[in-house]
Amino acid sequence: MSIGLFASACKTEPAEEVKFRYLADEFADLKIIRYKIPGWENLSFEQKQYIYHLSEAAKAGRDIFWDQNFKYGLKIRKVLEKIFDQYKGEKESDEYKEFLVYAKRVFFSNGIHHHYAEEKFLPGCSKEYFSKLMEQSGQQELTDIIIPMLYDPQLFPHRKNATGTGDLLLESSVNFYEGVSRAEAEAFYAKMEDPKDSQPISYGLNSRLVKRDGKVYEETYKADGLYGPAIEQIIHHLQKAAKHAENDRQREYISLLVEYYKTGDLRTWDLYNVAWVKDTESPVDFINGFIETYNDPLGMKATWEAVVNFKDQEASKRTDIISSNAQWFEDNSPIDPQFKKKEVKGVSAKVITVAQLGGDCHPTSPLGINLPNADWIRKEHGSKSVTIANISEAYDKAAEESPKSLTKEFSWNQEEIDLLRTYGSLTNNIHTDLHECLGHGSGQLMDGTPSNALKEFSSPLEEARADIFALYYMADPKMLELGILPDAEAYKAAYLSYIRNGLFTQFVRIDLGKTVTQAHMQGRKLIAEWCYEKGKEENVIERVTKEGKTYFVINDYVKLRALFADLLRELQRIKSQGDYAAGKNLIETYSINIDPSLHKELKERYASLELKPYGGFINPDIIPVEKDGKVIDYKVEYPEDFLGQMLEYGKKYSFLD
Repeated sequence: MSIGLFASACKTEPAEEVKFRYLADEFADLKIIRYKIPGWENLSFEQKQYIYHLSEAAKAGRDIFWDQNFKYGLKIRKVLEKIFDQYKGEKESDEYKEFLVYAKRVFFSNGIHHHYAEEKFLPGCSKEYFSKLMEQSGQQELTDIIIPMLYDPQLFPHRKNATGTGDLLLESSVNFYEGVSRAEAEAFYAKMEDPKDSQPISYGLNSRLVKRDGKVYEETYKADGLYGPAIEQIIHHLQKAAKHAENDRQREYISLLVEYYKTGDLRTWDLYNVAWVKDTESPVDFINGFIETYNDPLGMKATWEAVVNFKDQEASKRTDIISSNAQWFEDNSPIDPQFKKKEVKGVSAKVITVAQLGGDCHPTSPLGINLPNADWIRKEHGSKSVTIANISEAYDKAAEESPKSLTKEFSWNQEEIDLLRTYGSLTNNIHTDLHECLGHGSGQLMDGTPSNALKEFSSPLEEARADIFALYYMADPKMLELGILPDAEAYKAAYLSYIRNGLFTQFVRIDLGKTVTQAHMQGRKLIAEWCYEKGKEENVIERVTKEGKTYFVINDYVKLRALFADLLRELQRIKSQGDYAAGKNLIETYSINIDPSLHKELKERYASLELKPYGGFINPDIIPVEKDGKVIDYKVEYPEDFLGQMLEYGKKYSFLD
């Protein structure tokens, strides 16, 4: 009672606002980041309702992505979830802590294969201990099945086989093909493709190919087909969202998306994309579907993903300028004129604030998106490009919370450090703008060139093409004329960070003795290695050593830009003509193998910084606010516990066995 009296007698000072912490957790080679949704309070109630239901649809397909990554992925995830739910034993031992790290890695990667390197990672605790956890959570009948999958390094070693040996499909663990060889899959789809079709269907995009009794069949993802229960939930939330859409155009393409999910008809998917890409005015937007083909060894089948967002009006002024000048960039590209689009149609770009990530975009998130992927739709109807502002900001803020600096460790001198600190963040965002808005949409295929002519090399070559398009134009005087860059030296920050990353620092993500397998990494390595080799005679990029440490120094930025022009010209030719042999040669020569001594040095220097090379995100929670049984608002809360969110999602959004 005396404490209460004392408190009431004193003047109460306002509580100091708790500083938002972006960095939530770190384990293995991963860091978990929280991101804000700035501008939420300025949205209308209807917009919040629309985003809420789209966000529920974005989480409803989570199981699909897990199953696509690995046939037994869902079974393994449910084993982990049950251990956390049922195991009541000690949780302080080193063995349990190793189990905890492993479990979080699995949740982060949506499976037992590294989300980026694509190789299986093994538990740090013993097989005996893991078996005990399963037994004490009532799952002893599964130990003989699960334990070998997790612990045998020879069993399901790669999510995607990029070793260059064995069958591309049969030796991959992704769940797009069941008992089907590469030759059989290619023959199956070759019968469907019509080279004269000016609007070719993306065959195989939303299906699994299986072999039964010696015959190959296609199982389509749809409401009454494969992944039906999860797809029905996606449809349910999309239909709820449509009731709160901002306009009839949104309702139109949601209706087409629902129809596509019900039927699995890829022509309907194209109609949806055409309708969606024409909507450049609505503040709220989303993607939801089987979209990107990076995880398929053949580059045909798409993983399920979702992103819900709204436009950052102020930041989008920059992308509005870029997109409104799209024809100038196309006309002035250094590529062969026959590969240029005579008329660039429907290019739109904006900076967005993400409200929710799902599927292949969570926990890891892209920094930019350019869709749709069908080349004929891009050519005839255009594309939409976005740069994700609040995700980029969260990465930067999380880095500021770390005590040591990557920039300082790998910069040759103070001039480089100052350049990167002054312009690094800005030029990274502009590079993303150019990559997504113009790079992917630039150029055209020659008549008769199949859209999948580059096959397993299509993804890294496409990422390299978009990257180098952005790099080439970053240094163009037009960027100053348009007011996109503040001065003539700013572009050098982009060149510095890109070359350093492509030649050196990005390999910290790869274990010693391994090769580069991920498409974006291969694309960056291709550009940096090619320019390094081609510029050796004139010492454009120099490898130097100081106090036993290696650095890569750009000696001539003008000549480097000329090299970018040469490689862009060749990459566009390869894509436009479908030159598989030339594309294969570029990837195999420049994109895969790492200098082992350089790799070892990098890993040691990076380890001394105690930084994590990969980042992923905890989604904010969008929560209905009720009064008298009626929803009157939606509030945003920011969870801090990554594992807690993963376990909550397992309870709320588990629709597949």
